[in-house]
Formats: sequence, C-alpha cells, structure tokens
Amino acid sequence: MINEPDIRHSKTDIKAYIDRFPQTRILVIGDIIMDKYLWGHVSRISPEAPVPVVEVKQETKRLGGAANVLNNIASLGGRAILCGVVGEDLAGREIVERVRGMGLPVEGIVPLPDRPTSVKSRVVAHNQQVVRVDRENRRRIEPEGIHRILNFIKEIQNDIDAIIVADYGKGVISDIMMKGLRSLVWDSDIILGVDPKTGNFDTYKGVHVITPNHHEAGAYCGLEIEDEETLLRAGRRMLEDLEARSVLITQGKEGMTLFERGGDVCHIPTVARKVFDVTGAGDTVISALCMGLAAGMDLKSASLIANFAAGIVVGELGTSTVTVPELLEAVNRRFDAPL
Repeated sequence: MINEPDIRHSKTDIKAYIDRFPQTRILVIGDIIMDKYLWGHVSRISPEAPVPVVEVKQETKRLGGAANVLNNIASLGGRAILCGVVGEDLAGREIVERVRGMGLPVEGIVPLPDRPTSVKSRVVAHNQQVVRVDRENRRRIEPEGIHRILNFIKEIQNDIDAIIVADYGKGVISDIMMKGLRSLVWDSDIILGVDPKTGNFDTYKGVHVITPNHHEAGAYCGLEIEDEETLLRAGRRMLEDLEARSVLITQGKEGMTLFERGGDVCHIPTVARKVFDVTGAGDTVISALCMGLAAGMDLKSASLIANFAAGIVVGELGTSTVTVPELLEAVNRRFDAPL
C-alpha cells in the first residue's frame, strides 16, 4: 500500500534546512557533457530531402550530464566538486574554464588524450527539438583514469557530506568505480546517491538512495509500470536486489514515490504547474535530494524538496537549474496544500 508522506517538519523547519544548503559539500562524479543548442526557425522543406531547413539564429552552450548536477548544486548555494573525464580538446578546455569561472575546483576533472569530450548538439526550432547530434566515446575509462579520480576523492573525503553518481552511460561509472566509492564511504557519514542509467543497475548495489525514473525502473525489473501494483513490485524489487537503503522512483507528471528499507512506501504528487521540458529534471532531483539529506533532512522531507525543485525545472526549455528564491517560493505556495 502506498501512503501519503508523513512530513515531520513545519514550513519554517523546511526553510531552515534550505538555509543550510550553503554549508553542504557535495561531490559529483560521472559523465561530463557539453550541451550545445542551435536555436532557429523553419520556413521551408529542403529540396534535397523531405526534412525541415532550420535557419539558425542563436547558439548557446551549457554544462550537461554530471556538470549539470554540479550546476544545480551551485545554483542552490551548495559547495560542489566535479569529478569525471574530458578530452584534450576545445570542448574539454571550455568545460574546465566554465567550472573554474564558477569559483569551483577543477582538480577532479581528468583530461584524457584518447577520447573526445562528450558533446550533445540539439537543433531547436519553434520551441521543438528537431534533431540531436552526439559526439562521444562511450567505452569504459581505463583503470589509470579510475584510480586518479578515486585517489582525488580519497584526499578530500573528510571535507564532503555526500557523493552523487551521475551516470549517463559514457564510460566513467563502472563496477570498479562503484566498488571504490563504496569503500570510501564505508563506515562514514557520507551519503552516496545515484542517478542511474539503464543497463548499469547491477553496479549500484549498496547505495543510500537511487533515483530512477519509471521507465528505468521498469526496464530493470522487466515490466511496464502502469499502475500501483507494478510500481510497488518494481520499487520493492529494487530495494532488495540492489541492497539500497531507499529508492525514489520519479514518474513525470505523476510525481514520485519513495521506498525506504524497513519503512513505508509514500507517494508525493507533482507540484509542477506546467511540464514544458523534462531535460535535466533527473539532475535536479538528485541534487536537491542529496543536498536536503546533507543538510539534515529525513528522506521524506528531502524527497519533498526534490519534488518542488523538479516541478520548477520542467517548466523551462532546455537543461535548467533551480535557485533558492524559486525553491522558497514553491515551498510558500505549496507546502500548506494537501500532498
């Protein structure tokens, strides 16, 4: 049976925890991506093939993948550190300079000569994505690169409250990497959270919290989540199979459902006023959730905050972030409403 969330904090308490966000120290490890957008409009069909001709009017670039999780944490005031790999190329150097320009450390970003920086180029016309072009190498990074990252984390582990694994399936997250991370957080107060990728679930065993969307959870369990029964089956199976302390399944416009080991299952309805673009919503959920936990919230309250943050970001086109004033406004607007 799925229950309503038992939130043990008042609105004042929730705001006090958000005020602690600048004190949280979050390390993000995963696949670093440059998101590139070509914005334009379509007025004709190509004479060469039955495809639209997009007249580009503007080009923008944003930090994506694990770097967008970093962006979300920084936007909410947390102290963030990024770990991952880039190529020894223009895009890789630009990512490093952008992170450095945010006043954040770059020592955890490892340049590798034998692979390009992952770049996703999206062509958008009339607020609709027309096509996406990816430049990347998805093979697992070599043990040398893994050891360099783990050694860096070991050096700073006493100064971090949480580790977020942002897996985009580009080769950074592997069995060896996850075993190394688990050994580092073992017998410590460091929270280990995962934003997963379909196909890699067996590597995530023993984490504090994992945040699959309902498609990823269904794919792992070999079923389609279409009602409460299938949702419960998926969440409970993931708790057991992955030996996780908690599983938060996000369900788009249906909200999200929290499964806790030894605890109740509770559903948190969405607070989104509109759903315009879900790009980056998973990054926002894992960021806000782990920041809430690092600030001292219980899982239900941290999940509620993550739900507020996700409701904001899906109303924007393209990879986006949430600010503290926006989050506080969402708390003011929705906290007293029935959940």
